[in-house]
Amino acid sequence: MHYIQEKLLKLIDHQNISGLTLRDIGSLINETFPQKVKHHLSQLESKGFISIDKKNSIIKRTSGQTKNSDLFISVPIYGTANCGPRTIYANQNLEGYLKVSKKLLSKKDKIFALRAEGNSLNKANIKGKSIEDGDFVIVDSQATSPKNGDYIVSIIEEMANIKKYIWDAKNSQIILGSESTQNYNPIYVHEDDNIIINGKVIDVIKKPSI
Repeated sequence: MHYIQEKLLKLIDHQNISGLTLRDIGSLINETFPQKVKHHLSQLESKGFISIDKKNSIIKRTSGQTKNSDLFISVPIYGTANCGPRTIYANQNLEGYLKVSKKLLSKKDKIFALRAEGNSLNKANIKGKSIEDGDFVIVDSQATSPKNGDYIVSIIEEMANIKKYIWDAKNSQIILGSESTQNYNPIYVHEDDNIIINGKVIDVIKKPSI
């Protein structure tokens, strides 16, 4: 998140800025350019952190919940995870919220979203959907004891991965595999290795086909 957006969120958390001009708001965070303030307020609104009522000059902090809570759920987005080589560093920075119809999700609590990068799971089958570059995966954070064939989010050496979980009992090892149109080598993990399983992929929100 941009440092100006962080400043604005901290300000909104501690002070009512409704009715203030962009210049007034800027002076409170040591920003001299009103257009920068306007831009970053708009970014915070689009990410679901704040709501802006322009007609009444009201700016409020939100909790990630949509007004039409009976129809939609706001799923927190915690960055990117790699479906290919381990090149994406894991982070827990909240990037915003993904607004999804409740009808599209089987589980609605203790879940989060990650943006997939890479194509090593473009032949996976999660409710009939593959995982392709740019898709959002929905992760059940409570499912940290995977079964054979589950697709999981794991952290290895500070790298976030989305892979298929396979327990090789004969050799006492975990295999994190791919299902792709290309050839990707699996990751072999000893049962005592320091691997963190952040959850199970339970759904895929496909990127728009344009």
